Amino acid sequence: MRTTIATLVLLLLAPMPAGAAPATERRAPDGTAVTGYALPSTRPAIVRRDADLLTTLTVAAVSLKPSGRWTTDPDPRTLRLVEVAHEEGLRAELLVGNYSDRLGGFDPDALSALLSSRANIDGVADRLATLVVAGGWDGVNVDLELVRRRDSRGLVTFVKTLRERLPATSSITIDVSASSTPSAYLDRGYRMAELAEVVDAIQLMAYDQHGPGWSGPGPIGGLRWVRWCLEAALELVPADKLDLGVAGYGYVWRPDGSGRTLTVKAADNLVARAGGTKLWSMQAAEWKAMLPGGREVWWSDMTAYGNRVSMAQSYGLRGTAIWRLGSMGPLDVYEE
Repeated sequence: MRTTIATLVLLLLAPMPAGAAPATERRAPDGTAVTGYALPSTRPAIVRRDADLLTTLTVAAVSLKPSGRWTTDPDPRTLRLVEVAHEEGLRAELLVGNYSDRLGGFDPDALSALLSSRANIDGVADRLATLVVAGGWDGVNVDLELVRRRDSRGLVTFVKTLRERLPATSSITIDVSASSTPSAYLDRGYRMAELAEVVDAIQLMAYDQHGPGWSGPGPIGGLRWVRWCLEAALELVPADKLDLGVAGYGYVWRPDGSGRTLTVKAADNLVARAGGTKLWSMQAAEWKAMLPGGREVWWSDMTAYGNRVSMAQSYGLRGTAIWRLGSMGPLDVYEE
């Protein structure tokens, strides 16, 4: 019998069998937590391939609507990813964000509409709690970006309300844009110490230091800059509440400053086809290449990841978080 989209949506909203989720959070061989972010389009085979090196699968499942009062419906494909995560012994977190396909970026106005209204906070928290129970998710990842400073208290209220609404066993993690000074975190809308009291982990997005459209060519997240951002965060939150976010992608810049995102494989292939030379930046701990026509490429792969795993371990962090599965390539071997 042919399965329709409507049927898949109903399946997504149906309760998962009792005991389907792992009872406790799995840990990587070195004892840390490792989160892999995924899109609804991520193939289950990629999750299975990388599962041995992960503890949690976080799936970009829903986004805020422009009104800030509700979220989009989950993509039916997320149902299969939850199933695969549980089959592989991983926890599965539902990511709620304010990324807008209409804008092609994060929507600060939708976020303000949510965080400035008690009624909207209650409504969205109730909505997420319903989706978590119905879909068999193990928790929620809050990926609300471009937070205005005036909304910082609303963000704390939202996370606290979400904690009240979710089942007691559900986890909450929150993604925070990296900043190189403690005061800059508050300027960007993050009351770090207050958030750390509520969430299971703050996942520090230590990437997009450079990128087409907001800077000239440079590291995706250079090692020195990552260290500055990490140390600034550690002045505000305990190490065991912090995950180091690591890029698994790259950018290519054109001479006019425009450019695009590349997967790790695409970056390697682009450099090879163009006859460029792939060079390792010791300072940034990332790859770079100059291409004909004045193009420049920077990218972060498993070798870069290995450097950042070592950093996370040296600071006693809870773990790491990789954006994203499929784009990074196989999570198998990296060089220290």
